[in-house]
Amino acid sequence: MRVLLLLFCLACLLLQPPPCRAAEGKLLLTVVDAKTHKPVACRLHLSGPAKRPKKIEGYPFWSDHFVFPGKISLNLPTGFYTFELERGPEYYNVTGNFTIERFADDSKDVELRRVADMSDEGWWSGDLHLRRGIRDLEMVISADDLHVVQATTWWNDKNDLSGRNFKETKNRLVTFDRDRVYELFCGGFTRAGTEVLCFHLPEPMPLQAQTDEYPSLAQHLQQARQKENSELWVDATASYGWDMPMLVANGLVDSIEVANSHFGRKVMQPDIKLGKPRDADRYAGPFGYARWSQDVYFKLLDCGLRIPPTAGSGSGVSPNPAGYNRVYVHLDSSFDYQQWWKSLKAGQVVITNGPLLRPRVENELPGHTFRGEEGRELDLQIGMTLTTREPISYLEIVQDGQVRHTIRFEDYVKDGRLPPLHFKRSGWFLLRAVAEISDTYRFAMTGPYYVEFSEKPRINKKSAQFFLDWVYERAKQIQIDDPQKRREVMEYHRKARDFWKNLVEKGNDE
Repeated sequence: MRVLLLLFCLACLLLQPPPCRAAEGKLLLTVVDAKTHKPVACRLHLSGPAKRPKKIEGYPFWSDHFVFPGKISLNLPTGFYTFELERGPEYYNVTGNFTIERFADDSKDVELRRVADMSDEGWWSGDLHLRRGIRDLEMVISADDLHVVQATTWWNDKNDLSGRNFKETKNRLVTFDRDRVYELFCGGFTRAGTEVLCFHLPEPMPLQAQTDEYPSLAQHLQQARQKENSELWVDATASYGWDMPMLVANGLVDSIEVANSHFGRKVMQPDIKLGKPRDADRYAGPFGYARWSQDVYFKLLDCGLRIPPTAGSGSGVSPNPAGYNRVYVHLDSSFDYQQWWKSLKAGQVVITNGPLLRPRVENELPGHTFRGEEGRELDLQIGMTLTTREPISYLEIVQDGQVRHTIRFEDYVKDGRLPPLHFKRSGWFLLRAVAEISDTYRFAMTGPYYVEFSEKPRINKKSAQFFLDWVYERAKQIQIDDPQKRREVMEYHRKARDFWKNLVEKGNDE
């Protein structure tokens, strides 16, 4: 009897229908370039019925988006979906929505139209701060139409952030699609309120620090730079790091990210607790950070220093997609990775997270030095090409750290002219375009142009004093009990004190 009852129960279980699965539909999405009609890799921000970003298995996902190579089959639960389809600032975005019905089997072709073709005009894009998985890099780079990427694979004392065994990696540089390059073994340090990135290394160089102050970051960078055949490039991720004036004074900074990971696609990211704090009254509001970051950089230029501005998305730690903040570098000929860095060093750059600005001043690129004659005024006519997906609020001409002209974009459009600049003494200037967006600071900025009379750069006493005071303030923070270790660290700060003090004494402009 028990056997018959058991067989009956098993039969009932077998006759029951399988567990219910959520009804699904399928959408085959193909994205092509409107001009070539060929599929192009792109980025998709897709939100479903629950209003949460959708992940698609097998495709690189970060924060609120994933990338795919131009064609993808989306198997999705039924419901209403919204999307934003993007491919960097050189293409118009496509936004929209669709509904997945039960058992749907549909297809959709989307054309992406260009805003501009920057590389065709000699401007080649780069992202100097990317922390995405190495296995995903080629698709991530292609999807946002980048050409030069520095792949962060170590930080402080931790190596292999990407989950890959670098002992198996033979090539530091990886080239694909003929003109896209990413570089491995890039990494960074966060020490004593300062953050820097290190490029062009033959292998990772994590720092086993005993404390936050010892050994000095300057010592580590200096030793790396002094190695035979060293090509170390140091990119500061912010202008306001506590040790920035010290590192600059010791010749250990090659570039500064004026557009960094805190410039977010949707909103400005919260301030980090690193670095010299800004004046909350003078730099108030959501864009105060952006103005502070730029103004500190301008003060360095005011001291006669020529450090090119750069940009990095921070994608992988910041919610930004790759290349959201990017630097464009001009090349006179076809793409060449080594020449890209030489042109960056020469300051032939534009940084942006939106507007596409291509300047020419008297037919010269950023980084150029104009020579003036004593007793005669130097007049310069500014020319530029500006393309943008979003409305531009205003254009600015920044001269010697001050906004010399503010031009409403509609006024510029009427005649296509910018006010000329007049110099009677040495100085510098640059162009800036700011988009009409309330939630985040979207802008483009050229690298600086320079003006010299009698072969002497402008050195502003107040700006030099600003950094000298900064060095004193920083030195007071250093707490090291061991006398020898303290002497080693303080030596770099003493050199910085002497450097900035000398500039104050040499200052030729108040």
